[in-house]
Amino acid sequence: MNQKDMSYQALMARKNEIMKASMGMDYDDFVFSPIAFDYERMMAGTGYSHEDIKRIQAETKAGNTPLFELKNLTEAVRRISEPGKGARIFVKDEAANASGSFKARRASISAYEAKKKGYKGMIAATSGNYGAAVASHAAQRGLKCIIVQEVFDSRGIGQPEIVEKSRACEAYGAEVLRLSVGPELFYVLLRTLEETGYFNASLYTPFGIRGVESLGMELAEQTRALTGKAPDAVCITHAGGGNITGTARGLLAASCPDTRIVACSVDLGGLHMASDRDFNRKSFTTGHTGFGVPFATWPDRVDVPRNAARPLRYMDEYQLVSQGEVFYVTELLSKLEGLERGPAGNTSLTAAVTLARQMEQEQIVVVQETEYTGAGKHHNSQLAFARENGIEVRRGKPEDNVPGKAIVIPERLSQLAGKVQDMDKLRFSYIRNAAKAHPASEWTDRDFSFIADDIKKDTAWVKAALANITEDKNDK
Repeated sequence: MNQKDMSYQALMARKNEIMKASMGMDYDDFVFSPIAFDYERMMAGTGYSHEDIKRIQAETKAGNTPLFELKNLTEAVRRISEPGKGARIFVKDEAANASGSFKARRASISAYEAKKKGYKGMIAATSGNYGAAVASHAAQRGLKCIIVQEVFDSRGIGQPEIVEKSRACEAYGAEVLRLSVGPELFYVLLRTLEETGYFNASLYTPFGIRGVESLGMELAEQTRALTGKAPDAVCITHAGGGNITGTARGLLAASCPDTRIVACSVDLGGLHMASDRDFNRKSFTTGHTGFGVPFATWPDRVDVPRNAARPLRYMDEYQLVSQGEVFYVTELLSKLEGLERGPAGNTSLTAAVTLARQMEQEQIVVVQETEYTGAGKHHNSQLAFARENGIEVRRGKPEDNVPGKAIVIPERLSQLAGKVQDMDKLRFSYIRNAAKAHPASEWTDRDFSFIADDIKKDTAWVKAALANITEDKNDK
């Protein structure tokens, strides 16, 4: 019997073959070029209607989560706002899903698809909440589950939040392959998929993104039922892009074309996500710029041939907040609203506070998720771990935060500011990355059209931006 070559180079060469076998979807059916593909046909290729998704999720305790108005927080924001300002703030309590986060919606569809196609188990590579969701829904569908997770630095020390998520995965019956930080994650994922023949429950498949669409639809329906109108703005924590993509698509399906989509990430500028030294110097494992910026500027850097999460297609604004601001708002949510929820989910709530101060009182801003907290996920555990790693934790001005060196927690609500990012700068980065993937001199009209859709601009804008980038490059 011939043994397959399991070297890194050989396994990478079989990547597309492994992916095709592990999902039952041939991405080549949708591809036009190294850049362009038929995105909407790929999304429709799941074969599920919105009613199908709602039914599937209801079978395994996902979806239909409550929407709460945060009246006390809204009133606190109005006290520090200009007269007439201070929009009503609502939150979608996704901690009510089985597994405790919105990612249950993604996992529910993947688990259903895996069971329908006859796979014996599911595999996902993730730092946490999604792993717990996959494990939970695999258990409910009678499937085995393996989670591949970066947990430790080279000293064998794991961040409390990641260790807690690992515990949650095992609590739902999953086998967890714990790795140290580094490049082996994708290799181990591919090897495990090939060896087991399990379903690849990637975060970035059309099945996962379609699962999040129900969140946007529910949010729109509940806001209308409570207020008689669609939300004026929705704040969405941004990491890999699936949260924004699915929620925004659901809002569009629910006839909310004018709702402003505001992405938000924790600013961890200066920390490298694959650095062994920096791994435990960041107090957020998701929802930060280490994922948010790279995935916005080039989505196809993932474990599937084409990423179904395309955040720049839907994003109207991108705001960064500091770690200290998020910890402050996490405490405030508990004290004012009696909701103790995890810091990562409160990233978008932090942005909502700064946004509400700029909006009229009759307007509505919705925070589209919360996540469960407890054990290592609790903000006090995160702050204690930061101190153990030599990071200064103190009260003061949020602008004094230095990722990996100082977490500065505001002294009062009025200090929350956030930083609105230059969207065109992100779009320019996307175009540069596209030119690296496929020489711009070879782009077809279809490529230009795809890029325009992917960055929420028209082809004329793309061509002008490309000309500017080329001119700048030649000048250098």
